[in-house]
Amino acid sequence: MNILLINHYAGSPMHGMEFRPYYMAREWMRLGHRVQIVASAKSHIRAKQPQLAGQHRLDETVGGVPYTWFQTPDYSDNNLWRVRNMASFIARLYREGKHLAQSFKPDVVIASSTYPMDIWPARRIAKLAQAKLVYEVHDLWPLSPMELGGMSKWHPFIMLVQAAEDYAYRHADVVISMLPKVQEYMQSRGLAPHKLHIVPNGIDPTEWLADGPVLQGEADEVLSRIKGQGYSVVGYAGTHGVMNALDTFLNAAKLMHDHKVAFVLVGSGPEKKALLRRAQAEQLSNVWFLDPVSKEQIPALLQRFDVAYLGMQRQPLFRFGIAPNKLMDYMMAGRPVLMAIESGNDPVREANCGLTIQPEDPQAMVDGIRTLLTLSEKERRALAQRGRTFMLQNHTYPVLGQQFLIACGG
Repeated sequence: MNILLINHYAGSPMHGMEFRPYYMAREWMRLGHRVQIVASAKSHIRAKQPQLAGQHRLDETVGGVPYTWFQTPDYSDNNLWRVRNMASFIARLYREGKHLAQSFKPDVVIASSTYPMDIWPARRIAKLAQAKLVYEVHDLWPLSPMELGGMSKWHPFIMLVQAAEDYAYRHADVVISMLPKVQEYMQSRGLAPHKLHIVPNGIDPTEWLADGPVLQGEADEVLSRIKGQGYSVVGYAGTHGVMNALDTFLNAAKLMHDHKVAFVLVGSGPEKKALLRRAQAEQLSNVWFLDPVSKEQIPALLQRFDVAYLGMQRQPLFRFGIAPNKLMDYMMAGRPVLMAIESGNDPVREANCGLTIQPEDPQAMVDGIRTLLTLSEKERRALAQRGRTFMLQNHTYPVLGQQFLIACGG
């Protein structure tokens, strides 16, 4: 089967996020299918952008997976420049659509760009190739910019996105969602129930081998020193953004200033400077900020955490469920997880690998930390095993790749 995967923001282990298109494509190729990823050469979530050297298009192989990169205008924020970037990518798909249909001859065309407007050129390609059309949902657009960004449903951009989403539900042969609690909403927008399949986020199990890379640099030095001083480590590894509610993390640290508990934040993001300033102003001597570590060192980093924390602001949008990558990393690392998210699903409770508490509640976080730190070694090992087993059974890309193909009828 020939699978054409359209994802504006597709990345790879070499380029950075987002990783799912690469890992899915690799699994499909291992199962004997041909795959082509089509992506924009500009993405705000990649660490490294492909270099097209003035070309309008670049075909290359990354880690054995074929990519086609389309040159699009640069941008740096959620503003009109990003909309211009989206429009450029969609226009390129229209211009290149006939060539893609005739040269690659896809049996399946997947529209998977977070925003839904790629469904229009994807359907054209599918019709030209007489292929099955699949719409993959990462986040619910336009609900995400409306509920998280406060945009009006009458905003011209939102109305465009809504038209695309409704079109996708009506015309796609298959709809695949990473979010588990979406059926009622999608049906209200015109989706026939039999089209919907849930294929969640995942991890690559080969990145979690016992003999993987060791932790190096500043992170190794600081965490070794903290541990040497007898501290337990409550750690967060990920983006420092408003949505991550990391002020609650600092509030809990303030409440535990007289305990041998270190609060460690690893990563970067738009809120990091403000969090640093606050920690310095309030003299939070039990808080440490570390720069991001490479993807290869994440397993070794997480082994230094005694409790792995994940929190988000209380948002109605989470009623459709969550599937955060960092939670999967925590579970694969076998860390006791303290999750402060109110959502339509609860992976921590489902896997029985930690505690779920109310979001934005520092005292609840303190109580949860105390509970997890008082577990016996036997209880911690059992908890770790449950988290890893849950991930290996439900969230590895070899498993998810096959689920996706079954949903597509392949």
